[in-house]
Amino acid sequence: MILWYIFLTLLTFGVMEGITWLTHKYVMHGFLWYLHEDHHQPRGHLFEKNDAFFLIFAIPSWLCIMLGLQNGVYWAASIGFGIALYGFAYFLVHDVIIHQRFKWFTRSNNRYVRAIRWAHKMHHKHIEKEEGESFGMLIVAKKYWDKVRRDEAMKQAAQH
Repeated sequence: MILWYIFLTLLTFGVMEGITWLTHKYVMHGFLWYLHEDHHQPRGHLFEKNDAFFLIFAIPSWLCIMLGLQNGVYWAASIGFGIALYGFAYFLVHDVIIHQRFKWFTRSNNRYVRAIRWAHKMHHKHIEKEEGESFGMLIVAKKYWDKVRRDEAMKQAAQH
């Protein structure tokens, strides 16, 4: 039975990428733009209104974990843990690696990191809520991988 709960946690983690994409495109760039706007138009503050989305995702995660464990509904706790794991990954990728709000890692030459940074840069080139692109977080579209590969090829050709 434990393997089922682990599987459900990992499945929830994976599903969260789709939920994040949908939420980012239709909620953050939609009716809750007033919370997300300062992320695209920074004001130089450590915290942003956009950080409220942490609570929007953390509360259901916490409730699923707490109520699931208290009442022996372990599938609900597994879903909560999956949401929490995705939230942690989102924090590391978005706030630490991409935006470097916390200077824990130096710049990486890793192809995935470069592709995800490029995708996010393309997302942020749009400072208004319309005409955005690249709304996901962990899955990078092929065109950004291709861009990184072209950059590598150009750099390698320049060295010869």
